[in-house]
Amino acid sequence: MDLALGDFLLRGTVLGTAAGFSPGPLTVLVISETLRRGLRAGGMVALAPLLTDLPIIALAVWLLDAAAGQPALLGGIALLGAAFLFRLGWESLRPPRLEAAAEPSAAGSLLRGVFANFLNPNPYVFWIGVGTPMLLAASARSVLHAAGFAGAFFFCLVGSKLVLARLVHRSRGFLGGKAYRRVLGLLGLWLMAYGVLLLVEGIRRLTAG
Repeated sequence: MDLALGDFLLRGTVLGTAAGFSPGPLTVLVISETLRRGLRAGGMVALAPLLTDLPIIALAVWLLDAAAGQPALLGGIALLGAAFLFRLGWESLRPPRLEAAAEPSAAGSLLRGVFANFLNPNPYVFWIGVGTPMLLAASARSVLHAAGFAGAFFFCLVGSKLVLARLVHRSRGFLGGKAYRRVLGLLGLWLMAYGVLLLVEGIRRLTAG
């Protein structure tokens, strides 16, 4: 396998899995819908990123294209991405605190997931500061590299939330168990490692500008 392709597949896998399992508004909604309405409802919420992230990516590509040729701005974006990954990593290392979501409306589970993700700032920060720069770096090599990164990311993002819904459906004690905390801890360390890479990249661009 092409080493660069393997690297982008690994990045997509780690970032997607971390985003899938990490506590957040969409994760809370997956859990609450699963507990209230069953496994199918939780699974529908898990599919929301497939509908919401494409326009967010388009916005991020437009912003980064406007920033092309401005190393200081690109460096600032890289530092923003590093800070975001450090924050996600730190939150993953702490014991999960998943507060109960408010009683949902009568709308469909998928629609609730779409609204929750569109109104959550995390996907915007992720795609502007982390995901889109990696996607553009992959596309600079080939369409296959870009497709590999994006495919691995979304497969693991949605897949992790589907797995989480399944585990919650089968055992309500899973969220307080050691296995979940260990998975989050490992993913947290990996996110911080990628944060260091973005921090170095941001400093390099700022000093070059």
